[in-house]
Amino acid sequence: MTRSGHSLARTVTAHCALRAEPGAPMTRSDFSAAQNHALDWLDANRALISTWHQTIWSFHEPSWREYCSSQWYVDRLREEGFEVEQGSAGMPTAFCATWSNGDGPVVGGYAEYDAVPGQSQVAEPRRAPRPGTTKHAAGHTDPHSALGMGAFAGFLAAKKAMEAHGITGTLRFFGEPAEKMCGSKPVHAAHGYYDGLDAAISFHPHSFNALTNGCFWDTTSAPYWSRIYTFECDTPETWLDQSRGGAVAHAHATARAPGAIDAVCLMYTNSKMMKESMLPHTGTWTLNEFIPVAGQATADNLAPAYSQIQYSMRAPTLEMCETVFSVLDRNAEHIAAMTHCTWRADWITKTRAGLPNHALAELTFRNFEKLGAPVWGDAAKQFAREGQRNHGIEPMDEPFIDNMMRLTPPQEAEAAFRQQLPAWQFNYAADDYVEYTWHAPTVRLYVARPTLKPDPAGKRYGEWLRHAMNGDPACIDPMWSKAADVISTTILDMMTDRAALERAQQEFRERTGGGVGGSRWVQPQLPSDFQAPVDYRWPEWIDTPRGPEWSVR
Repeated sequence: MTRSGHSLARTVTAHCALRAEPGAPMTRSDFSAAQNHALDWLDANRALISTWHQTIWSFHEPSWREYCSSQWYVDRLREEGFEVEQGSAGMPTAFCATWSNGDGPVVGGYAEYDAVPGQSQVAEPRRAPRPGTTKHAAGHTDPHSALGMGAFAGFLAAKKAMEAHGITGTLRFFGEPAEKMCGSKPVHAAHGYYDGLDAAISFHPHSFNALTNGCFWDTTSAPYWSRIYTFECDTPETWLDQSRGGAVAHAHATARAPGAIDAVCLMYTNSKMMKESMLPHTGTWTLNEFIPVAGQATADNLAPAYSQIQYSMRAPTLEMCETVFSVLDRNAEHIAAMTHCTWRADWITKTRAGLPNHALAELTFRNFEKLGAPVWGDAAKQFAREGQRNHGIEPMDEPFIDNMMRLTPPQEAEAAFRQQLPAWQFNYAADDYVEYTWHAPTVRLYVARPTLKPDPAGKRYGEWLRHAMNGDPACIDPMWSKAADVISTTILDMMTDRAALERAQQEFRERTGGGVGGSRWVQPQLPSDFQAPVDYRWPEWIDTPRGPEWSVR
């Protein structure tokens, strides 16, 4: 797979001219009539779309429990004339929406809408959970509310332009739940939902100072594998001879089987101690744990019957993931024997490494250059200054990092990546968008989100302030609205510039050794009949006789 890539102009153009007054038409000579139609539709509807974003942000539903958020998208898409399959690939909060204007390219994209447990934050520059919630409830961190809205608005604008200008082709828009678990895209891929795409656009908010407003080049997201281990102590009575319990044999008088709490504790501690022995000390990789269930025996002298621990790994290669989970499987086997338990391991997700596409990165970034970087006004800056004040930091005249309002050409961003990674590593962090990249040429667009300048005295900002800005329209709207502009104009290029699309597809064939199924193509890591892990005890709001409660405290 070539890493050298295509040439790319490194000069960033000036911002496009602003409209003289709200609602006035604007001519953008560098764009086609159809692209100007899409941009004008976005200009006319930004206030409405901002309220849509507030709706998704206010739902703040965690992974696999995004019922209101997904339903909102399904309803809007159907109103816009899309045919929507709800619950696609067996995932209750997923969907696949299709709209066609005749024969032509099939372009895919998606919304994400899951929030993160433990990150509830009101959209104000002070630390406080959302009204009516506990601090342990979910909140949008990346934020996926704005990620989904930027993509959705871009696809709607492209559709409006295709209708108005007679451009034929198909838009396929997916609802992708549980991105924080890299959950849905590997399932959609395994079930064949990305087959037949000619190109795809992946958008994500960004806050890296050296990688603002651009596209990934060579370094893409890494594999993410997650597995849940279940321990059960079904026959505690066989642990010891009950006749040893005295004259009156009783469970309270005999030695208790170690059971499932001991199992999950041993799994946690022993695997943690073995962490440094699992892989060579090179590259960047992480292994994290989550314990959804521990014990199920309250405080009685009974063997804890049931426990679970989830392991999630980000690593640069599939081979590294395989190595670590083989160790974890072996640990589980021995620990089960020690604690008088049975065990099983079930996959939550398995993603591939991302596949770059320079041709689409160039095409997308050219539109970004024409449009210019996002701009934040006084209201956003005042919100940021108040947040600084509430941190005990002297408010700054310009509270946001300088790079938030400039473009970063893909090759410049790539150089920044290379400075922190070993020469052999071309996959970093994790995001399940990588699944699209193995089924069609895919661009990874990123647009800056509000990011504060460091305090000169070294005081750190709490994450809550970043999360608060996600819900404030003045702070977050410039990000998603710029993404919508870039996405809509790029979709229309894909639909009308067949030579550009063919260059992207030719590069895809070269990188995969012939396209889907080629000699260098990597197949989905989950089986085609994989059932999404929706039935585990994931954090969520539940209704009780005491009222609504957050299930994990």
